[in-house]
Amino acid sequence: MSRLDPDLLLRAYSVGVFPMADSRAAREIFWVEPKRRGVLPLDGFRLSHSLAKRVRSDRFRVTANQAFGRVVSLCAEPSPDRPDTWINPQIEGAYGDLHARGHAHSIECWLGDELVGGLYGVTLGGAFFGESMFSRESDASKVALAWLVARLRVGNFVLLDCQFITDHLASLGAIEISRDDYVSLLDAALGAAGPVAGAAAGAASSAAAGLPDFFALDRLPPDPAETVSGPVSGWRIVQLLGQTS
Repeated sequence: MSRLDPDLLLRAYSVGVFPMADSRAAREIFWVEPKRRGVLPLDGFRLSHSLAKRVRSDRFRVTANQAFGRVVSLCAEPSPDRPDTWINPQIEGAYGDLHARGHAHSIECWLGDELVGGLYGVTLGGAFFGESMFSRESDASKVALAWLVARLRVGNFVLLDCQFITDHLASLGAIEISRDDYVSLLDAALGAAGPVAGAAAGAASSAAAGLPDFFALDRLPPDPAETVSGPVSGWRIVQLLGQTS
């Protein structure tokens, strides 16, 4: 089984193409460019009252990039509603390479020391390409997605690509658009990074220039309503996401 080149993978994302495999055991991959694309507008995330309550409760401890490999492995495991997966070892290894380069990220939800939900995806310019999510506890993947949307908003991202629409994603505000409309959004997202995008731009210069920055959320100053500084709370995430529905 040949290794999937990470540079080729990034070039594919830059033109709206991504890889899949027929099954976990498949030895080959194929490239996909859907005629209809699922996206989640960052200003259209549907935060229900029940989900807002769950996020504010801080029942789950939410982290970023603390267990990337485990998140991908758990996304690749079969589940009752998905007996097989499109994530084969070739794809799993390639996203590990992208993570090492700073282009792939995960959001994790923990109960104590147990990883019970999360998602992962790829960043390029002002776009986050969501790849997969999993949940072992009620609402864990929804909470992970809420934190992701808040992180992308604070970080000046402009596109959250969901690839394919599902009932689960639609309930959270995802919509389906044409390939032409998607390409227009993708071009705008890649252009949002400016000429110093990626590793060439340090965190401080990125923030000053308003460039996309996946880690901007982690550097937010404490909210005046919070008396103790520390990791961002679920209460703060709900505030960043705005109105509930």
